[in-house]
Amino acid sequence: MTEVIKHMKGIANDIYQKIIKKKVPSLDMPIRSLQNVNYDSKIGYFELKGKILSRTLGAATIKTFAQTLLMMNESKKIVETNDIATKREIYYVSKNWGEAMFREQPESDTVMDDIEAMLGFNREQLGFIPEEKGGDVAGRLVVIDQDEEGKTIKIDCTKFGSGAYSVPTSVEGLKFETNAKFILAIETAGMFQRLVKHGYWKKADCILISMGGVPTRACRRFIRRLSDDKKIPVYVFTDGDPYGFLNIYRTLKVGSGNAAHINKYFCVPQAKFIGVTPQDIIDYKLPTHPLKDVDIKRIKDGLKNDPFVQEHQDWDKALKLMLKLGKRAEQQAFAKYNLNYVIDNYLPQKLKNTKSWLT
Repeated sequence: MTEVIKHMKGIANDIYQKIIKKKVPSLDMPIRSLQNVNYDSKIGYFELKGKILSRTLGAATIKTFAQTLLMMNESKKIVETNDIATKREIYYVSKNWGEAMFREQPESDTVMDDIEAMLGFNREQLGFIPEEKGGDVAGRLVVIDQDEEGKTIKIDCTKFGSGAYSVPTSVEGLKFETNAKFILAIETAGMFQRLVKHGYWKKADCILISMGGVPTRACRRFIRRLSDDKKIPVYVFTDGDPYGFLNIYRTLKVGSGNAAHINKYFCVPQAKFIGVTPQDIIDYKLPTHPLKDVDIKRIKDGLKNDPFVQEHQDWDKALKLMLKLGKRAEQQAFAKYNLNYVIDNYLPQKLKNTKSWLT
């Protein structure tokens, strides 16, 4: 963590020197949006193009400027003492900053994201952790962790009965033991619970991970580290809708424009999509829901502006088919046939038919 502190001190010293020389200081950070990213499938994730936002100290920026420096100072203290702080705690810490305090947490979160992008370190390295948990895990995996006294402990994910192991907010120190054939990342907690209840991980010899919607950074990092360390593939099972495609799967696989500065740590480029596709809606005659206006907008935005969709013709084709059908389907739609149709029919068929996958 000395590099984190060294970088922060360098920025602070640069500002100090400019003030001493009666020059106007500024803070430079990359613009975080899809318009400032490149996508190369060989690299596997969104990268920043290099456009910079320069925040110069002035009457309109003085509060945000002060908030940025004060939050960097809190990060420095946390890293130096090997402590942690949640995003919510940092919001309340700011109540001691007088006129520079944050009025609402979204304001605090934005400054934290700016600092992360400016420094080039992820916020976990800065000592800041999210409130939400990282995801649930069941199946053929032993997680090797340490207790509060530094002693090694082994957590067997096959021994939780009807429950599951919860991914911690920081996963960098974890090690793994597994002979599983693949990782199955699942959108909904309900589908995850069904697969756990009926021991799908035993039948398929796999590891099940519940993402609970768009996966948290800890969940994404856990999947990435596990897949990289043990050289096992990652398959993703989501609903057949634009949100599952362009928010959940796309974020897991290649990251997002807003977090392009740290995508290389948190995305899983090797992931493959075996979830519900528009073609599945046709082939399995699934019950559907009509696309909402927000769904149609998301599809059109993806087709026009998303570098990932533009790079992968199979996704371009799938989204256009969904737009033509005007329909979306949920993971649970297979219950039309029977409650365990997903376990007994859909997933086995999908795993065998790799041509039906989306990359």
